[in-house]
Amino acid sequence: MSQRVILHFSPHGRPAPAVVRAFAEERELPIVEAKAASEVQERVGRAYPAALVLDASPGSDDALRVCQVVKGEAFTSVVPVIMYLADDGGGAEAAAVALEAGADEVLGHGLSDRECGLRLRMALRRAERDVSVHPTTLLPGTVQIERDIAQRLRAGDKFAVCYADLDHFKEFNDRYGYNNGDRVILILSRILRDVVRAHSQASFVGHIGGDDFIFNAPLSEFRRCCEDVIAVFNELIPLHYAVEDRERGFFIGKDRRGEEYEVPLMTLSIGVVTNEHRTFVHTAQISELATEMKAYAKTFSGSIYVVDRRHGGPQGTAGGESQ
Repeated sequence: MSQRVILHFSPHGRPAPAVVRAFAEERELPIVEAKAASEVQERVGRAYPAALVLDASPGSDDALRVCQVVKGEAFTSVVPVIMYLADDGGGAEAAAVALEAGADEVLGHGLSDRECGLRLRMALRRAERDVSVHPTTLLPGTVQIERDIAQRLRAGDKFAVCYADLDHFKEFNDRYGYNNGDRVILILSRILRDVVRAHSQASFVGHIGGDDFIFNAPLSEFRRCCEDVIAVFNELIPLHYAVEDRERGFFIGKDRRGEEYEVPLMTLSIGVVTNEHRTFVHTAQISELATEMKAYAKTFSGSIYVVDRRHGGPQGTAGGESQ
């Protein structure tokens, strides 16, 4: 996993303020200087920085737009954004504009270096407290997953909650070691993030833990997301097996009694719940059904997604539309 960094961008070409450099040095966080707004968005989209620091001084429209984009996307809104005002002014009005753009904190308006340092520390601490991220994938955890579903319910959106889980992952871990297991988890997270994001900027990807992931997508787009995720997964995952295992399509494992059996290559099961034909009032109802549909998907062989096709309330007999 790449080292966390503080990403800095000033449309005026200024270096990161001294207080930011001191803060970063104390925490052994390298500062990466972005030369353009497009570079900021590219870097944030590729790997979450520990913080994004932007110059909010007057004339910094590009920085304000970057802040709005980062905070406006479910994928990147978890990144703490700190904006600052240079010595040549802006005052309270510029600080207010930065906060309106979505900044988590604004530095420099009549603040001492000590207070700026404390505000930096608290902004990062709030981000860690409010949004837990998985240390391997850096995807949002259960708090953000629940929050995203709740927001969609409040907005009255039609959407799908897709619960993705690896099949035969434990056996792979036992045979190839936890380092390779973590690598597979990371690859799956990238597949989910890149494919889902390519289809819909309004979608969300989270990591529950282990090999369990959730992605929420608009109703009109979830099928393409599921189909393409499975297609890319099936193409890439066999490459992480030894040649002989890959060519056979399985390897020999041992059960708890020490008896040998054939372990297939990993596949991906996705259980899908939508509010197309039923009404939900609480995220727990969706979570329970998504878990049920994921378990149902795992009863099939091969990579698959199954969609809950029941109507009415959240109760009913398990069943689905398999793809």
